[in-house]
Amino acid sequence: MSRISWEDFEKVDIRVGKVVDVQEFPEARKPSYKMWIDFGALGIKKSSAAIGAWYSKEEIPGRLVVAVVNFPPKQIANFASEVLVLGAVESDGTVILLRPDRESQLGARIA
Repeated sequence: MSRISWEDFEKVDIRVGKVVDVQEFPEARKPSYKMWIDFGALGIKKSSAAIGAWYSKEEIPGRLVVAVVNFPPKQIANFASEVLVLGAVESDGTVILLRPDRESQLGARIA
């Protein structure tokens, strides 16, 4: 594990959002979804998430997620992913999406 400085951590902008739309993403290499996430005052941002092996498309809309919102957009196939949705990666590769344990204001910063 490499260490980063506190100043490095402060540069990462992690926020709470709510998934408002999910679509299949067959052009991605891994089973993935295109997601549109509402971050309140920051607006709705797009994300590609390789979670299709563990989540059905129907269980994601309305779900709170935690995402890094200040990375530059990343082109994934024909889709520009604007934020990185965070998840815990288990030893077998399973991804578990991170979310607050209570309702939270959309766009709330993670500290």
